Amino acid sequence: MSSYQAYFREKILPRVQKPARYLGNEINAVVKPHEQCSMKVVLAFPDLYEIGMSHLGLKILYHIINAVPRWTAERVFMPGDDLEKILRKENFPLCSLETVTPLRQFDIVGFTLQYELSYATILRMLKLAGILLLASERDDKEPLVVAGGPGAFNPEPLAPFFDFVLLGDAEEAFPEVLRLLEEIKDLPRRRRLELLAGIRGVYVPAFYREERDEAGIYLGTKPVSPHYSSRVKRAVVANLDKAPYPTAFIVPYCDIVHDRMVLELFRGCTRGCRFCQAGMIYRPVRERKKETLLALAREMVRATGYEEMALSSLSTGDYSAITELVNELGVELTKEGVSLSLPSLRLDSFSGELAREVQRLRKSGLTFAPEAGTQRLRDVINKNITEEDLLAAVKEAFAAGWTSVKLYFMLGLPTETDEDLHGIAALADRVLQAYKEAGGQGRPRVTVSVSVFVPKPHTPFQWHGQLPKSEILHRQRLLRQALRLPGVHFQWHGAEMSLLEAALSRGGRELAPVLMRAAELGCKLDSWDDYFRFDLWQQAFAEEGLDLAACAEKSLATSDPLPWDHLDAGVSKKYLLREYRRALRGETTPDCREGCLGCGMALLLAEEDDKGVCTRADLD
Repeated sequence: MSSYQAYFREKILPRVQKPARYLGNEINAVVKPHEQCSMKVVLAFPDLYEIGMSHLGLKILYHIINAVPRWTAERVFMPGDDLEKILRKENFPLCSLETVTPLRQFDIVGFTLQYELSYATILRMLKLAGILLLASERDDKEPLVVAGGPGAFNPEPLAPFFDFVLLGDAEEAFPEVLRLLEEIKDLPRRRRLELLAGIRGVYVPAFYREERDEAGIYLGTKPVSPHYSSRVKRAVVANLDKAPYPTAFIVPYCDIVHDRMVLELFRGCTRGCRFCQAGMIYRPVRERKKETLLALAREMVRATGYEEMALSSLSTGDYSAITELVNELGVELTKEGVSLSLPSLRLDSFSGELAREVQRLRKSGLTFAPEAGTQRLRDVINKNITEEDLLAAVKEAFAAGWTSVKLYFMLGLPTETDEDLHGIAALADRVLQAYKEAGGQGRPRVTVSVSVFVPKPHTPFQWHGQLPKSEILHRQRLLRQALRLPGVHFQWHGAEMSLLEAALSRGGRELAPVLMRAAELGCKLDSWDDYFRFDLWQQAFAEEGLDLAACAEKSLATSDPLPWDHLDAGVSKKYLLREYRRALRGETTPDCREGCLGCGMALLLAEEDDKGVCTRADLD
């Protein structure tokens, strides 16, 4: 046992309120002697243990790295208030869970950019670890600080803090990164980064600079040398069925947000919802075979002892063999005393047979996502479902015995009017009526959850500004009044959090000083109501000469260069612009399973852009 480990476990751990967060010896945790490992990675999730341990991406990376005997991966999360105060007071560095090793002793510290409201927390964790914030100031002995996840598709607000960023599927690129670093560990830091930049999906922010005119207007981000690509292409796992997937999930000692097994059916989506960043950056659709999924499920049950399994994907009901999978999986899980759950479902992929099968296996509520209250607005966002789809789906569910339904909507979508908001209440009322028509007894529970639309990079709505705070609050009040219906429960998302998310989502490197100042002021864990300090964020923006609301609300000209234009997610800017124009005209675009729409993904998958893989030219 190291001196750090002994002191932490004997002197610090007994003084914290939730020691189970920091034990690091849970069932299926992997502990390896560092002296026997050629590459040491700590996977850092910038949130509390209960959130980070629910994240599938972390579980996948942990499995991939530890599957190689000579590599080790450990975990670290943002400590709770009590532990953070102790660490600061005693000058004890932030350490990994498994071996209580200071983060600065690892080769790589890898952060997940899951959500913009975690960005200040990243800087707090680096400070706690004693790692210099600015990549430009780190020497050859410091670990490489890395980022990945959906936020990697616009990491520019955080660019000065990361040595490199990994775009796309980690299964594809991260092992290649580790193999290369094994070979070049003794080279100077800059030379290692130069060689890493040759790996597909690796973006080194230091090798790119923002260009601005004399007035400070952003002109684009360009490589500092012709040796580096003008656009960094995302890494893509072509065959998900053959990709490694964890089955021996770590089983926490304490409750976490999603405390269950997770079975990923496929990655990507063909639906083309215009607000959805995940639907764009995770293309194309890649499925696992039913037989593969059944085998993985069996292994998970044996290795974990969990009593619940969740099927996971962007649109689970679109899995090509969903009914057969649920049926066969249900038979096996029932024998093991394990229940099955499905996430939010598309209305037009839900069937009575599926409803009855899932109801037989699990008795909780169902979740659907109409997203908008009127057909006009659903056409704007290209949701491609109708009110009839919703009512048919809930009737099937109610007839199968369900009594609880949750409906997800968004507020503040482009072109939204008060009529669209009243449409949300009208739909909720029709769902209540559908329960009676399906022969339901008593009163059902209909939860209407309304988040605030936030424009995201690499989507058709990336040019559209966020609603002002006053307008968000007005529309939420309108909905609260309209949804005063017996049996309807209304949930909504905070306006101020959404404004900050929007400001960070589409920002550039000008926001890096804001993030540094916000972290200094105490901002952290900003997705938690108990921690979020909008006043401190406003102060940080103001001190750096920026206005938070203006950054969130700004609409961008379609001819403007965007801070993420040099990062290639696969879907072309020309296609996104076409979709934006179609949205403003209220025109829908079909599912790309009905025929290639020329989004540009085929070009990314091709090794060379001149192969002519994507022949669609009608993109204007």
